[in-house]
Amino acid sequence: MSTPVKEAVGRYGIWSVGLRSEDPDRRGELAEAAAELEELGFGAVWLGGSSSAAHAVPLIEATSTLTVGTSIQSIWQHEPDASGAAFAELESAHPGRFVLGLGVSHARLAEQYRRPYSALVSYLDGLDAAGVPADRRVLAALGPKSLRLTRDRAAGTIPYLVTPEHTAHAREVLGEGPLLAPELAVVPETDPVRARALAREFLEFYLSLPNYTNNFLRHGFTEEDLKDGGSDRLVDALFAWGDETAVRARIDAFFEAGADHVALQVIDGEPRDALPRKTWRDLAALLLD
Repeated sequence: MSTPVKEAVGRYGIWSVGLRSEDPDRRGELAEAAAELEELGFGAVWLGGSSSAAHAVPLIEATSTLTVGTSIQSIWQHEPDASGAAFAELESAHPGRFVLGLGVSHARLAEQYRRPYSALVSYLDGLDAAGVPADRRVLAALGPKSLRLTRDRAAGTIPYLVTPEHTAHAREVLGEGPLLAPELAVVPETDPVRARALAREFLEFYLSLPNYTNNFLRHGFTEEDLKDGGSDRLVDALFAWGDETAVRARIDAFFEAGADHVALQVIDGEPRDALPRKTWRDLAALLLD
C-alpha cells in the first residue's frame, strides 16, 4: 500500500517547467537535478506546462523517494483511457511515486475548451473507469465548484498563482482531509523595483487568462489591480521576494492559511526551461535545514 499523497509530498516541493523537458540531450541533466532535489530534502517536484506521466518517468527513475506530479496535465490533450494506461504502467514500475495532476487549462490554449467544469467531471468518470484511483489524482482548482469537486473526487488540489487568502478559502471548502498544495513563485531579488519588474514580466501572460483574473477579483482585487502588469498590491500578494526573512514569511503565510505543501517556482529572468539549481539550494538551506 502506497503512502498517501498528502504525506508523500512533504511540506515543500519544486514547481518547474524545465524538469519536463523532452530534449533527449537534457535527460542526464534532468536526472541529476532531480536527484539533487531529493537529496536536498524536497518531497515533490511538480512538472509545469502541459505535462504527462511520460515526463515524470526519467525523474522517478533517477530518484528513490521523490514524488513527481503533473501540474498540470490538460484534460483536452490526453484521453482518460490513455491517461489510465500510462498511470498503470508507471505505478507498476514505481508504486506510489507518481501523482496525476489535472486541469482544464484555458480557452486561449485549448481549441476544444467548452463547458470546462462538465468536461472535468466527465474526465474523472473516465479515469474511474480506467482504474486511476481518486486518491492518486489532484486537481488544479480555483473556483468554489472545482474545489468542491476536488473534495469529493480527488486527493487534493494544486492551485496555481494564488494568494494566502485563496488558500484559506480553499481549506474552508475542502475541509481538513484533502491535500492543499498551492504553487508560489519566488523572485530571488531584494531590490523592489527589480523584483516587481521580474514578477510583472512573468505575470503578463496570466493576466490575459480569465480563469486567473476572475479568481483575483473573487478574492478582493479590483480591475485597477489588473492594469499595467498588475498593481504592487497584486504582485506582492502573488510573489515571494526580498531577503530571506521576507521570502520565508511569505511562504509561511500559506501554511498559516491552511496549506499542507507549497510548490516553489523560481522566477529569476532566465528562460522558463532553465534549472535554477543554485536558488533551489538556497531555498533548501532556508527551509529544510
